[in-house]
Amino acid sequence: MTGAMSQRPQGAPSDDLRWATTDSLVVAQELGVAPDRGLSQEEAARRLAAHGPNRLEEPPGRSFARMLWDQVTEILVLILLGAAVLSAVLGEWADVAVILLIVVLNAFLGASQECRAEASLAALKRMGAPGARVVREGHLREVAAQELVPGDVIQVEAGDHVPADARILEAAALRVDESALTGESEPVEKGPAPLDATGVHGLGDLGNLLFSGTTVAYGRARAVVYATGMRTALGRIAGLLASEPAEATPLQRRMAEVGRTLGLAAGVLVAVVFIVGLLRGQPIIQMLLTAVSLAVAAIPEGLPAIVTIVLALGVQRMAERRAIVRRLPAVETLGTATVIASDKTGTLTLNRMTVTHLVTPVAEYGVSTDGTGDGPEAATGEGGGAGTATLLLAGPPADGLAADLAWLLAGAALANDARVEEEDGVWRPVGDPTETALLEAARRLGLELTELEQALPRQAELPFDSDRKRMTTFHLVGDQARVVLGDRRDLAGRGPVLAFTKGAPDLVLERCSRILRGEGTDLLDETERARILEANDRMARGALRVLAVACRSWDAVPEPLEAETAERDLILLGLVGMIDPPRAEAAASVQEARRAGIRTLMVTGDHATTAEAIARSLSLAGPGDPGALSGRELDRLDDEALRETVRRVSLFARVSPEHKLRIVRALKANGEVVAVTGDGVNDAPALKGADIGCAMGITGTDVAREAADMVLADDNYATIVSAVREGRVIYANIRKSIHYLLSCNVGEIVAIFFGIALGMGSPLTPIQILWVNLVTDGLPALALGVEPPEPGVMDRSPRNPRESVFGGGIGGLTIWQGALIGLLTLGVFAWARQMGDLARAQTLAFATLAFAQLAHSFNVRSAFGSLFRIGWFSNRPLLLAVATSGLLQCAVLVLPFLAPFFDVTGLSSREAAVIAAASVAPWVVVEGVKAVLRRRQPS
Repeated sequence: MTGAMSQRPQGAPSDDLRWATTDSLVVAQELGVAPDRGLSQEEAARRLAAHGPNRLEEPPGRSFARMLWDQVTEILVLILLGAAVLSAVLGEWADVAVILLIVVLNAFLGASQECRAEASLAALKRMGAPGARVVREGHLREVAAQELVPGDVIQVEAGDHVPADARILEAAALRVDESALTGESEPVEKGPAPLDATGVHGLGDLGNLLFSGTTVAYGRARAVVYATGMRTALGRIAGLLASEPAEATPLQRRMAEVGRTLGLAAGVLVAVVFIVGLLRGQPIIQMLLTAVSLAVAAIPEGLPAIVTIVLALGVQRMAERRAIVRRLPAVETLGTATVIASDKTGTLTLNRMTVTHLVTPVAEYGVSTDGTGDGPEAATGEGGGAGTATLLLAGPPADGLAADLAWLLAGAALANDARVEEEDGVWRPVGDPTETALLEAARRLGLELTELEQALPRQAELPFDSDRKRMTTFHLVGDQARVVLGDRRDLAGRGPVLAFTKGAPDLVLERCSRILRGEGTDLLDETERARILEANDRMARGALRVLAVACRSWDAVPEPLEAETAERDLILLGLVGMIDPPRAEAAASVQEARRAGIRTLMVTGDHATTAEAIARSLSLAGPGDPGALSGRELDRLDDEALRETVRRVSLFARVSPEHKLRIVRALKANGEVVAVTGDGVNDAPALKGADIGCAMGITGTDVAREAADMVLADDNYATIVSAVREGRVIYANIRKSIHYLLSCNVGEIVAIFFGIALGMGSPLTPIQILWVNLVTDGLPALALGVEPPEPGVMDRSPRNPRESVFGGGIGGLTIWQGALIGLLTLGVFAWARQMGDLARAQTLAFATLAFAQLAHSFNVRSAFGSLFRIGWFSNRPLLLAVATSGLLQCAVLVLPFLAPFFDVTGLSSREAAVIAAASVAPWVVVEGVKAVLRRRQPS
């Protein structure tokens, strides 16, 4: 047994490392199987009973009833239910009916937005391959993937999903796409040789293991299964998802704070008024009714429903911007984000290998990846040295230099096992991502694979293997080849067969004796060799994957066809450099986030060199950034040290899903509000553990999408920034709604409390309070939820995550503006009380309070900005809401059949004029105060 467990890195669990560092035959022996015969049917059945089926456990989802329960157990709703119970005890059934209607409406609105249950583990289960080829009793059979057991010998080939974790026994040119599991964009080479534990830093370094849920990109293999179901690497991620509890969003925490504050305030007020009334000799029943009135006045009954509706409207707006929100409170959360921890592959990059650099013996090209421009251009250096130019791959070769380039790309496209599919006019390369990138580059220069294959049909090949790191194909040269590629006497003119070789630059270069130059070839001397190697090193330092392409003419396909003789005396055509490039809009989005005070981190499973190259191109890291921190280095840090590290480091590479989750937890422990973006299985635990997880909708796996709070339907990183902006606007508007509703409630409390304390009685009846809170307050509060954004919303830092919803002066504004409305209402009530009965005075107070609150809604549109600068008509829904509420209030006051229900009497013209003057007064006073404050501010 090899491999010391004491050296095990965190990113590679002990079982994986144990099998990886053990000889494959010993692995088979330990698992009790003969590689050539496999298990017997009886033994397979016994192991299936012992280990269970090869599938992931799926937790029970939340039922719709559970979602409703979660809605009605929020603290504000519980306070409302308490008020309803008290009203029922006192026989105020109208109050009970209205409150219960509000609770039911709010619960159904919220639950309907969340009825997509958390299905992360179900999505993980669907990723498993539906079938598997397995050796049983010496015969290759097709079985259901869930029937695999440890010890089964499986066979996989290009295009297959790996059905379980397995140790490779034998392999041929095997490359596996593990991007969904590790985040590494390029397929990794795999083979059967045992590994040295000291070179293993994470799952991506286990080159002799196959992992469930990954895909074979190239070649074939036979392997023995060592883990199934929840014991696979995929299963461990499932366990992380199941163990990560759902947390309240910042908005939910703030609303709970509002509920606690209101509940405490209501309790104190009720107790004080009840005691004061008893001390003044008032009857107990009357004081209980008064206390209920005050409790109803203290609680904004419509607030839960209004917040829910404002969030739902935000969901609709974000959907129009291609951001699909799965959890309603998450709409606002992104607006509070202080850190975006982003995956690299498929999020900041295209998740598609793309040719970006070309080097021929006479020129170097930087390749535009946007496909714009009129055609190829190049600059050449003196004396055959290479200059640098931008090449826009948008047309056929136009001159001799471009023809040399055409030979380079033609060789790369022909020494290639990728293929092309065209469906409904859409061209799509299929195969290994590196090889499809070569086909796409050739096509953009005007070299279609179908035409190349017709002009130079393949006659034979030497497949790629991991020892030679080369591939060679032999093609018959006809007249059409010269039409397609141009005449080269030293190439196509020498023999009827042309061989193209593609592979690792150093290993191809050592097989070359000449280079292609102009109309002929030159000797590959030491100077030229050094220049080509320097270009290779330069591209490699830039994290590019570099391939060399060479050719040679033959009179016939060599017999016997052996690499040692066939791959020699080659003519070097050039080098091709490729990378998974950054998205075009990603750099601008990163900078916009920075201006908004949001720090962007890159957290990827890819190699540090690749990650650093992408980070540089995006200007992601600031000056003094210490560079990439690897998963292995992260393992050496305890939680406290990691908390300090994440304050300074912006780039984490070669990390596992466990690492990503640790990073998220460390950021949150520092008080950050963390948004995580990603698309792979490896991102799912971090997506769920973040304050808000943003998954990619196109390239994202089901796992990532179902673990996230929000899905970006266009996979566009810029959409995240748009969502941040929308989230900030939504939160600002929710604060405006809360400011408006609570200032109105403060007005009601002031009027009622002082009316009772001064012995005048309550200015409002319970049903009048409910009407004001729901109708004349509710509609404007809802319209304030769609207030247009104020200028500079993305030019300020995120608010402090610990800041109260009443922070920034809103608490003070709410109290004094509400007190102003309450005192005006109380003044009108006192004036009317001296001249008439209680019912008439309550009617005037009811009307004054309602219309004053409607006028006050215009004050709340901006804490300090004048309505004349904001514009009267810039929020048309508010104009409609005020008009509707005003008409409803007038109907209650003037329609005789409604008078008994709302306890109102008729009004004289004089009384109507008093109500109008008192109603406009709050707007006039607040506008005046804003003007004074603006003058005091420095210009």
